[in-house]
Amino acid sequence: MSEFIKKLTPEYLDDVLVRLAHHSSAIEGNTITLPETATIILEQTLPNNSKITRREYFEVLNHEQTFEYVIDQIENNTPLSVSVIKDIHEKLTDRLQYDKGKFKVSENYIKGAEFSTAPPREVPELINQLIGNLNYKIDVAFSDKEIVKAILESHITFEKIHPFSDGNGRTGRMVMNYSLLENGLPPLIIDKENKGLYNQILHEAQIKVFPSESDIETFYNFVEPFLQNEKKRIESFNYKEKNQMINYDGIEKENIDRRSNSKKSQKRDLER
Repeated sequence: MSEFIKKLTPEYLDDVLVRLAHHSSAIEGNTITLPETATIILEQTLPNNSKITRREYFEVLNHEQTFEYVIDQIENNTPLSVSVIKDIHEKLTDRLQYDKGKFKVSENYIKGAEFSTAPPREVPELINQLIGNLNYKIDVAFSDKEIVKAILESHITFEKIHPFSDGNGRTGRMVMNYSLLENGLPPLIIDKENKGLYNQILHEAQIKVFPSESDIETFYNFVEPFLQNEKKRIESFNYKEKNQMINYDGIEKENIDRRSNSKKSQKRDLER
């Protein structure tokens, strides 16, 4: 739903990118702080922190090119597909993995999990099934809640399949946001403070052959406050933009205060 994307202001897109990059990476153990993430992505500079590793730096930075790809694809009405999922993984693991954008060829495991991930030979078919099931459930959904629940169920399944050798968590959360934005819903950013509960919800659903309705409802109740807060955040950024426009002779011009301090937002503003 490209119309929904067009309603998101450049400043909001910068804001959500920074928070998504920080929290999604932090859930996987990345130690870069939120202010440092903003410095890396918005100011294109390296924070003055000698403890930041090369891997941590690119885990955060790679979210920029990935998020831009996601927005571009949705604006072009590109549906979620195997190739889109592989592209998301390739961009998120750029300069980090030799097999970026390729499904795993050997067994992998989730630390502490009481179940096995999918065998490599089954991954292509399972991901195709995941996309097909997701599309069907979205097509027959009668409310936004049902759409969100379908997307959450697919996320549970994606993480259980664990289709790539590494980077499955960050990829799965970006794919989940692709589906949300594609369906005109706000993005979901699970903050690092809720990492334990998030992993517990996933694990309890994944130890079964298929997640139960109760598992999905529990997941929905967990994320619903995040989605509601994101709606308010979108409204706040939209309100800010509208009230920073000055009309002269019927022509809208930007108030100087509207200009973003970030290079990325400045570039977008010039393109508008």
